[in-house]
Amino acid sequence: MRNLTVNQALLSRLFVLMILLCLVIGFDNALLADSTTKNSGKKKGYVTIATIGSGPASVASGSEPQKVVERMIAHWKRQFAQVLPDRPDLIVVPEACDRPGGFSAEKMREYYKIRKDQMQQFFSRTASENNCYIVYSAYRVMPDGSNRNSSVLIDRKGNVAGIYNKNHPTISEIENGTLCGKEAPVFDCDFGRVAMAICFDLNFDELRLKYAGAMPDLIIFSSMYHGGLMQDYWAYSCRCHFVGAITGSATPSEIRNPLGQVITSTTNYFNFAVARVNLDCELVHLDYNWERLRKLKAKYGPKVTISDPGCLGSVLISSEHETISVEEMIKEFEIELLDDYFARSLAYRHKPGNMEK
Repeated sequence: MRNLTVNQALLSRLFVLMILLCLVIGFDNALLADSTTKNSGKKKGYVTIATIGSGPASVASGSEPQKVVERMIAHWKRQFAQVLPDRPDLIVVPEACDRPGGFSAEKMREYYKIRKDQMQQFFSRTASENNCYIVYSAYRVMPDGSNRNSSVLIDRKGNVAGIYNKNHPTISEIENGTLCGKEAPVFDCDFGRVAMAICFDLNFDELRLKYAGAMPDLIIFSSMYHGGLMQDYWAYSCRCHFVGAITGSATPSEIRNPLGQVITSTTNYFNFAVARVNLDCELVHLDYNWERLRKLKAKYGPKVTISDPGCLGSVLISSEHETISVEEMIKEFEIELLDDYFARSLAYRHKPGNMEK
């Protein structure tokens, strides 16, 4: 009888503890749900981006095609290992990242025939295993035998989220069977909207103006050429962040903000760079906005950043707030966006009586 009484008392205590535990878990879940509801208002925020400036693996010209593929996979596995500890949301690699150097045209065709989609499958596995997006930039052989110089956007599950075909291959590329892409797609990712460009593309306004009109949050540039001031100009004119992955350590691979300023860069010592980038931002001109910007900063303090590059007249507003977006901040203080101000200026120029006859 005593043992039964003790067991009943013990069971009663356990029952009370279980009830308390359920209450605590329920309360925590309610808080989490409430937090998720509040944060769902912000569509954009911080994203961790990694750029890798490595070229393809070095291989002997007489290597068997399958051995070349295996060497390329091993090479990029080592390159990815440098940035994966930072848990990036997006990894970008250079143009033609798996094209061996020193191969004859015939040897290259043989390599691509054997490679097929082995490299893309490896990139897809890496993306899926590490819950990140990866851009696989490479030559693709189409069913009709023609080539495309492409950037393939792979999502966090390892699926193809989109493909961009280089719109402006060089003359020599075209002569060697690469056809020009004709689309300028913008792809939706869970962190924002992205567009892509490859190498020689950066010289042509036709493509840049399409992207300026599409208003992506980020332009991904895989290349063998840096582009110099053109990277700054594309970032500023398209009002978006810009990440470049350039082949070789001699040329930096960089991430830029919409002002064209470099956020992070590879160095002569490290061929990779990683940065947390805030995509919840907008460009505005200082004209007519001085007092509004002062009021914005006075209210939100460290929850808003106003970056001035100097000499330009434009500044970048970034929301650091957990639930209030930069769009909401701008609307609250009636701040005029950069493009709206330029449009208003042009309209005022053409107003009757404001132009010389």
